[in-house]
Amino acid sequence: MVPPVSSASLSSPKPSPLSAPPVAALLHWYGRHRRRLPWRAEPGETMDPYRVWLSEIMLQQTTVTAVIPYYDRFLRLFPAVERLAAAEDDAVMAAWAGLGYYARARNLLACARRVAAMGGFPRDVAALRLLPGIGDYTAAAVGAIAFGLPAIPVDGNVERVVSRLFAIETPLPASRPALRVAALRLAADPIAVASPSDTAQALFDLGATVCTPTRPACGVCPWAAECEGRRLGIAETLPRKAAKVPRPVRHGAVFHLTDVEGRLLLQRRPPTGLLGGMTELPGTPWLAEALTKAEALKLAPMIAAWERGGEVRHVFTHFELRLDVYAAWVERISPTSGFLCTPEDLAAQALPSLMVKCLILAAKTATTDSTPKPKEPAVTLLV
Repeated sequence: MVPPVSSASLSSPKPSPLSAPPVAALLHWYGRHRRRLPWRAEPGETMDPYRVWLSEIMLQQTTVTAVIPYYDRFLRLFPAVERLAAAEDDAVMAAWAGLGYYARARNLLACARRVAAMGGFPRDVAALRLLPGIGDYTAAAVGAIAFGLPAIPVDGNVERVVSRLFAIETPLPASRPALRVAALRLAADPIAVASPSDTAQALFDLGATVCTPTRPACGVCPWAAECEGRRLGIAETLPRKAAKVPRPVRHGAVFHLTDVEGRLLLQRRPPTGLLGGMTELPGTPWLAEALTKAEALKLAPMIAAWERGGEVRHVFTHFELRLDVYAAWVERISPTSGFLCTPEDLAAQALPSLMVKCLILAAKTATTDSTPKPKEPAVTLLV
């Protein structure tokens, strides 16, 4: 619950530019403008640590808008940490498919199994940090929001708010130690100490809805008077970021092969590494140089009348991938590796968004080719 705030506390003298702004003003604003999100408890309700943890893992590198349908579906399938811990790996990976950063899903399952064996989430930030897939940020978020522990989780929204409040001009990522120190100054406010859950969520909401990356709405910000970045006229330029190094490009090809019954040849990636454990179309290694069609078809799963449907581009954190998509059908597939998937079972596969793009392009190739073919597998997946 947001503690009551007196008018006297809101009209206190303006602190010096280097002092922390009053958290009371932030919580007063939050009490009126808090976002309603499916993982949040309503005022007076108790936070569910499972929902808080699940949302924080899903929100890494992803937006709230993108996460909500996945979160709702995931919660229907696995409504409690014990249900998630007991789930099959493939079922969890299929439910996660499309969210990206698939190591998170593997760690999610490992963490759920550890928590279920412990009888629940530990109520200590240091102990939370020892769980699979939980780092400093997630431990602070779960500790503060779910258990009311005195911590301020510093995500991108909080970094932006703090960098502007204190006019920290050092570019990211070098500024992160200074940003953490500044966040600790906010956490030291007695109101923040008394209400760590509301303080953390208020900071998230302030960054997401008011102190936005571009065109911040300073006129309605509860900390506008104390913001050093605004005073200096540089708020919109913060936080500054070091120049990005161009991503290297890798190349490859994938093969969309169906038989007369519409079954599609798929395979599963190794359990560790990029897209570990996910389902994919057979393909070539990802190389620094593009393959010619002749070079690619030497690595095809079968000899067939392969048609090139085009190129799919997908950006990973550290490189860009460009895949040529080839499509063909044969009367019978005799795979030496992989497995055949019926059109009805395709939606249950753990297909990353990269492979969904390839399936869509292959389906377009099949519909534009005049050669009679059996019904293609459906590509309506997930949500």
